[in-house]
Amino acid sequence: MAKNSGAIRGPTIIDVAAQAGVSPMTVSRVINDRPGVGPETRQAVNEAIRALGYTPNVAARSLVTSTELRIGVVYSNPSAAFMSDFLTGVFEEASIRGARLILLKGGEGGRPPGAADLKALVASGIRGVILAPPLGESPVVLRALSKAGLPMAAVGAYGVEDAISVRIDDRRAAYEMTRELIGLGHSHLGFILGNPDQAASGQRLAGFQDAVREAPGVTTVVARGDFSFASGLAAAEQLLEATPPPTAIFASNDDMAAAAVSVAHRRHLDVPRELTVVGFDDTPAAVTLWPPLTTVHQPVRKLAAEALGLLTAEIARTAQDRQAPREHVLEHEIVARQSTAPPSLA
Repeated sequence: MAKNSGAIRGPTIIDVAAQAGVSPMTVSRVINDRPGVGPETRQAVNEAIRALGYTPNVAARSLVTSTELRIGVVYSNPSAAFMSDFLTGVFEEASIRGARLILLKGGEGGRPPGAADLKALVASGIRGVILAPPLGESPVVLRALSKAGLPMAAVGAYGVEDAISVRIDDRRAAYEMTRELIGLGHSHLGFILGNPDQAASGQRLAGFQDAVREAPGVTTVVARGDFSFASGLAAAEQLLEATPPPTAIFASNDDMAAAAVSVAHRRHLDVPRELTVVGFDDTPAAVTLWPPLTTVHQPVRKLAAEALGLLTAEIARTAQDRQAPREHVLEHEIVARQSTAPPSLA
């Protein structure tokens, strides 16, 4: 029999989970006869229930389950298309896992939430946090959540010591896209940099530069953006004012690439006959303009879902069994559409 801490306390669902070596959510699935639990695990849970003399209580079980799977989602990203995909991935995975999400939005332009808001999030009873880029690399956010002892999963982050990182190889993806442009015959390339405070921006620029170094005779011009459509407008104008202007523009995300297409149309440049434009992410923005963008497919929904899955697995572990934060790199893909062509000879 389990030891009671006081005469009125009986064994809880957490006691059963510890006895069986599983998470409280798994115990809840067994009690409610839900799918997703193997026969051996189900047997171990039932044996723990009998050994402890646990009697399920509907109200208590509901409370424990919601507490166990209460997960914070901290986000602030200038790309609405990216965030739409990100949140869709999180919500879909949360519905499968029975997780309750507590959302906290930061300031404009990727700024972190205030200290009071972070403190309130921690006090809400969350068991872990998912961080959308660029907040997965924010020292303010990471410090506050790490101090609270919360497991964290950061999407698109590099070099984060205290959080699980789920991302693609941005440098390799940008290298491959640049090679595609060079392969089409473009020898004067424009590049729109993303937010310089975000590691993925630097990785994408590095991949672009890697490919250019391998191609003698290719020249480049770089303009700074911040991943927003507005910054893409200004950057594209800057690139097209260069002498000579680039025949192809590689923007670090689809929002800025869409802005470059808009600037080209305003200048009466035909895309792709007179100007090739490519993007990065493969968000809905890539196919809602004309011509549809050739872009790097970053599986944003899958990245977000993977982060939630890894985070819930980490939450289920005991403190002694917690794993060191690690990186998970998913595959990317070059998606060819109608915004690319060889350079015009005119």
